[in-house]
Amino acid sequence: MRFQFQTQNTCSQMIYFDLENNVVSDIEFYGGCNGNLKAVSKLVDGKTVEEIEELLAGITCGPRPTSCADQLAQAVRAAKNHLENNKVQQ
Repeated sequence: MRFQFQTQNTCSQMIYFDLENNVVSDIEFYGGCNGNLKAVSKLVDGKTVEEIEELLAGITCGPRPTSCADQLAQAVRAAKNHLENNKVQQ
């Protein structure tokens, strides 16, 4: 399923990605440091939500309390929680 996540406190404004069977793929950032975010996207493509959280959660950027990488970790967790919550309700 395709998800979009509006970032907060980062140069990127939006993250798009697919989440199927707990595996994240086809990650795209809108805005931000183009080359770095392409690299991050490629490096975590095919990893699980938990693997992405372990690698990226808590990374900061300069004086900001978050980063594009940290926002990706938050985004994939939010998407997984959304899918789990909807599965329970059905």
